[in-house]
Amino acid sequence: MQITAYPSFDLAGKKALVTGGSKGIGLAIAAGLAHYGAEVMITGRHEEALIEAARALNAEGGKVSWKISDVTSKEDVGALFKHIDAEFGQLDILVNNAGMNIRKLLVEVEEEDWDRVLDTNLKGIFLVGQQAAKRMMEQKNGRIINISSILGKVGNSLQTSYAASKGGIDQLTKVWAAELAEYNVTVNGLAPAYIKTSMTAHFLEDPERLGKIVDRTMMKRMGEVEEMIGPTVFFASDASSYVTGQTLYIDGGWTAN
Repeated sequence: MQITAYPSFDLAGKKALVTGGSKGIGLAIAAGLAHYGAEVMITGRHEEALIEAARALNAEGGKVSWKISDVTSKEDVGALFKHIDAEFGQLDILVNNAGMNIRKLLVEVEEEDWDRVLDTNLKGIFLVGQQAAKRMMEQKNGRIINISSILGKVGNSLQTSYAASKGGIDQLTKVWAAELAEYNVTVNGLAPAYIKTSMTAHFLEDPERLGKIVDRTMMKRMGEVEEMIGPTVFFASDASSYVTGQTLYIDGGWTAN
């Protein structure tokens, strides 16, 4: 058998958008995409954090810009994509990363808690994904990567709103993959377990909670943000050209245990 072409992870010339890109998983992903050659725009709600993140990534040799935007607002998302059209002229890669969590028992969850989490984690994914899909369909090419969680598959206490939103993301990934395949647009998800970020930092300070996470994880540790880069670049690049509708678990073996 003769192999005529080998997969490329090169993202040179690609234009990428990373929502929630100023910190944590989003910042690591933006750094990874930029490292592999993509021109990246990061977005979020906090201007100072975006400026600092873009400055740091550009100092490392990346080509990164920023735009303040609230993914829960249709008007904001519309303005964001007008800006992308003007600055990029195309959008090849979307990483739908913006998210939040409010940890409460079911009987303690307020309606406003539910709305805040679902608006950010699910409505935001929808609003941004819809705008990206329109452009990618016209281009007849594109990559959409939705950041989910193992909690879209497994059940943990204190996660009513968050788990509901992540389960919804997993289903959106499948539906969008079916709708966009004919346009050469792939849609895949990444579902991390507990990754060391500002959102999970308190686990490291709670020996009991950390012990439960470590015991449940085959690799006996939490993940590092850098470990999100490889899977993202795979889904963003030509190396995954025949992969769509899938959710990849970056979980140290949690969901296989």
